[in-house]
Amino acid sequence: MWTFMLLGLLCASASASAIQARSSSYSGEYGRGGGEPFSHSGLQLEGPITAIRVRVDSRYIVGLQVRYGQVWSDYVGGNLGDLEEIFLHPGESVIEVSGKYKNYLKTLKFFTNYGRILSFGKGRGVIFYAVPLDLDAVLRFISGRAGLFVSAIGLHWDTIPETTPATAEPASSVAGPRGGV
Repeated sequence: MWTFMLLGLLCASASASAIQARSSSYSGEYGRGGGEPFSHSGLQLEGPITAIRVRVDSRYIVGLQVRYGQVWSDYVGGNLGDLEEIFLHPGESVIEVSGKYKNYLKTLKFFTNYGRILSFGKGRGVIFYAVPLDLDAVLRFISGRAGLFVSAIGLHWDTIPETTPATAEPASSVAGPRGGV
């Protein structure tokens, strides 16, 4: 009797682990291999993505920074161009990302579960489109490569832990061409 109960408990535990493991996925790395590697791994523990800053010039994505909960990641990339900042609404998450690249990233578009498109940059290049494998997953953190410009990006998807508080500020800052409030 105890053997069957122990076996049942072990099977249930293994099934729960397998379900959790399938909720996370990775898309990328999109772009070229130049620059220094960066990763925001661990910052997702501060909370969901609540804001995105992207520096753009006339041709490329120059740099980027992401806020997780109330904590900003380190800025990666160069200092040329204009800095654009977009805040996500409470409960809003990035569910798809697309972009274009040549030698460096040229465009980034973040699609949210609220139907907004947070758009940065312009130009032509190789197109990429990324979605999570799990329908309930959202963008949890990014990684990539950057130097004077952002040369590559990787997208890490997972479900949001239920204990994560909504900590976004009102969306009242400058937006890209299609990413307003």
